[in-house]
Amino acid sequence: MVQGNQPDGAPATPLARSAWASKYRGATVEDLDPPPALSCKPTDPIMIALSNAYERDFTHLTVISENTRALLGYLNIPRLKESLKNGTVKDDDPVEKAMQKFRRKGHVYKVITMDTPLEELEDFFNGGVDGKEAQDFAVVTDDGRRFVLGVATKGDLEEFVKRRPA
Repeated sequence: MVQGNQPDGAPATPLARSAWASKYRGATVEDLDPPPALSCKPTDPIMIALSNAYERDFTHLTVISENTRALLGYLNIPRLKESLKNGTVKDDDPVEKAMQKFRRKGHVYKVITMDTPLEELEDFFNGGVDGKEAQDFAVVTDDGRRFVLGVATKGDLEEFVKRRPA
């Protein structure tokens, strides 16, 4: 449920938030202490990307361009394991065969930075940019979206709430 525009023209604000929201108390993505992003290239073999993800216990890896380091997409490790299991891809296939590509044209992406409030991150996980599609993870970038700084997951948010004193 969303409240209408405020008299001063400020944007509408959500009326209903999760039980976690009161525990955030001004915390931002930086307070989650996300690990540095682990990226792979589209030409890397799947087995190398999978091994790197296992070593760091990551569920998502970003895929960047070899030349420009631009963010091209990501690997969802649980989905990748299923694809390997059912034979859709092989471990010596290149990452580009299994990666989820970011759709650039006609799509608006929510910029998540270290300064993004956790309430906003939770909203992103629950409804994405347009409120239509829940998200599993967020790519954390600098304000200019030039550098991938980390990846935050809904699990990271849940762990933060468990650690935070009441």
